[in-house]
Amino acid sequence: MNSALHVALVFTSKKKAQEVSVVRRLDELIKDDEEPPDLLAEYDTEETICAVEAALARQYCVTRVEGDTQAYERLRKLHPDLVFNISEGFAGPNRESHIPVLCEILGLPYTGSDALTLGICLDKVRTKEILAFHHIPSAPFFQVDPNMLDGQCFPMPAIVKPLREGSSMGIRNDSLVTTREQLVQRVLEIHRGYHQPALVEAFLPGREFTVGALGNTSAWEILPPVEIDHSVLPPGSNRIYGYEAKWVWDDPANPMPILVCPADISSALEHSIRELVIRALDVLGVRDWCRVDLRLDAGGHPNIMELNPLPGILPDPGENSALPAAARAAGYCYEDLILKVAAIALRRHGLLK
Repeated sequence: MNSALHVALVFTSKKKAQEVSVVRRLDELIKDDEEPPDLLAEYDTEETICAVEAALARQYCVTRVEGDTQAYERLRKLHPDLVFNISEGFAGPNRESHIPVLCEILGLPYTGSDALTLGICLDKVRTKEILAFHHIPSAPFFQVDPNMLDGQCFPMPAIVKPLREGSSMGIRNDSLVTTREQLVQRVLEIHRGYHQPALVEAFLPGREFTVGALGNTSAWEILPPVEIDHSVLPPGSNRIYGYEAKWVWDDPANPMPILVCPADISSALEHSIRELVIRALDVLGVRDWCRVDLRLDAGGHPNIMELNPLPGILPDPGENSALPAAARAAGYCYEDLILKVAAIALRRHGLLK
């Protein structure tokens, strides 16, 4: 262990979220009878927190810090050499930016992207607007509030998603719509359940991939692409890797073989995906690590769906967490992945040669 370096592991736990009844909406701290079942999906389990802590403890002195309202004072007193940030934040449209902002106020080095990048990438429409400006392909889209539905024409089939959620929250089997009536219903459900606008996006019918990346601009390590194998989903379900596929139909004790890594693709397609991912990472200012979701259009061309600069890192292979799966395919065990991200961040901050 490098006892000279002190790392603060900052997280937002499911346990804390349940204790304080936090819900992440524009009108914060409202709790009602229509809360969706996936409202706590992004928060960290004790298993994940322990796994990241154990990995870091192989080389560093580690202190846990819950990313709640007491985080500023705890970090001020600890003044660690590095903050390892996996905190999704508890509330608000900029919740993923909270810990980076605190770190910058306190002058603390931290892992991952800065507050601006995290805030933009959580907002799917802002992300797609920036990608479009830089001619990086993604599906045609609209941002829709319930009061904007009258008279609007939308592409069909379409997929309807919450504007600012991760972990496939609000994306379900019925999120793929083929009629205006279905679309209106889904937009209203998102508004009621998540109190935010919906992203209505033209549905891309091709294969789906997710790609992990480690490093920084000009030195990205692109991990082997992961394909989402829709064929293993229950008969009659839509080709969507959404809430049911991740949290209902899949059983960690008997996991669906839904992640294929490395993906069986041509070298030309892999090159195209790799170049597209790197362009998106650089345009959006991503740092240290990320997972990028893509889908092929009808012509077989890759399109960016979204970027996840705070990627899911469930340690149990049975839970089908894509970034750890890609890392394993590249030869990194779970602890190697966590320590590599810490080392990348330390080098970026000039604290490691």
